[in-house]
Amino acid sequence: MIIRNGNVVWNGTVEKKDLWIEDGKIVSIAENIPANGSEEIDATGKHIFPGLIDMHVHLREPGFEHKETIESGCKAAVKGGFTQVCCMPNTNPVADNKVVVSYIKYKAQEAGLCKVHPIGAITKGLKGEQLAEIGEMKKAGAVAISDDGVSVKNSRIMRLAMEYASGFDIKCLCHCEDKDLVDGGVVNEGLSSTIAGLKGIPRAAEDIMIARDIALAESLGVPVHICHVSTHSGVRLIREAKKAGIKVTAETCPHYYAATDELVTRFDTNTKVNPPIREEADKQAILAGLKDGTIDCIVTDHAPHHLNDKNVEYNSATFGISGIETSLGFAITYLYKTGLFTLNEIAEKMSGAPAKILGLEGGEIKVGGVADLTIVALDESWVVDPAKFASKGKNSPFGGYKLDGVVKYTIVDGEVKYQA
Repeated sequence: MIIRNGNVVWNGTVEKKDLWIEDGKIVSIAENIPANGSEEIDATGKHIFPGLIDMHVHLREPGFEHKETIESGCKAAVKGGFTQVCCMPNTNPVADNKVVVSYIKYKAQEAGLCKVHPIGAITKGLKGEQLAEIGEMKKAGAVAISDDGVSVKNSRIMRLAMEYASGFDIKCLCHCEDKDLVDGGVVNEGLSSTIAGLKGIPRAAEDIMIARDIALAESLGVPVHICHVSTHSGVRLIREAKKAGIKVTAETCPHYYAATDELVTRFDTNTKVNPPIREEADKQAILAGLKDGTIDCIVTDHAPHHLNDKNVEYNSATFGISGIETSLGFAITYLYKTGLFTLNEIAEKMSGAPAKILGLEGGEIKVGGVADLTIVALDESWVVDPAKFASKGKNSPFGGYKLDGVVKYTIVDGEVKYQA
């Protein structure tokens, strides 16, 4: 395949080049590559990003196929421009052993769309009591471990998990939440929760566990990754930890840098997410943390749900937003078009950094590198319509939002897996 006249986002620059791809690899990046009988894609006026990598998604299978299947999740991923996704273990049965991890890998290969990397559980059954078989899961294809959805409450168990994970050269991805402080809260604790009459979740519920996991990483001298950071105080803790040389990385999601908890006063259960969307000060701190490198990457925490899970009163609704198809649009609209971030910075947050953190192939465009690419029309806009999502989960509070950036092609290992 030859991709013609695209604006290639690579090496800190954006250059108009042709890309020649053979056997799933990029063999040449140059101007005016001679025609050689290959399939050709005209990317004139489009931008070519390294294939996007989402290191935090929920694909629901096995066990919750009414919410999402691996196939439907992968269809949503490639439509959103993602060539690789890493799926959390809160399935049924839980991905806490090599059998479930292998099953996920098999189903992903059967779907044949994007690359799927399972994340194994930290503890058996996500119960926080006994460590899962970390080495066996890594052999089967797990790229990290996490009890996402719940924090490991027992600090001794968490310490052991970090030690074992480091020994197997994988990372703990930490869902930071003190359940006792949450105490049944459903939205951010603040003015909007008071107006709505909904029980609030204090920032401290997140911050206390961030601080604990940073302290464990420092005492052990091992790396740790903090999931879906949502608080200004959490950003401060991570920034100070990095300055002290502690091996901590962090992620956030579009709904934390582009929205505030004023949304919850609409009583739309699609705004119910964990951790909750917070206030303007938190949003600004998240943006600053992304800009200065405190927060390493942008993920979606794609959490698809069935209509019945959300079509209930707010307190009873499940937490989660279906976000993998809107993530790039939010980045282009709220980060690039506002002048806050360059295209190379967005490529780093959504591809380069996740690849580095988890040790995945890809994350950059280079000669000899894997031909995982996302071709985007930056100046085309679209209106979010959850009913048209490829995901089974239509639970997005952003229906009607106008976003810039349309994914035209998603290419995995040199093969077109999605074309608009």
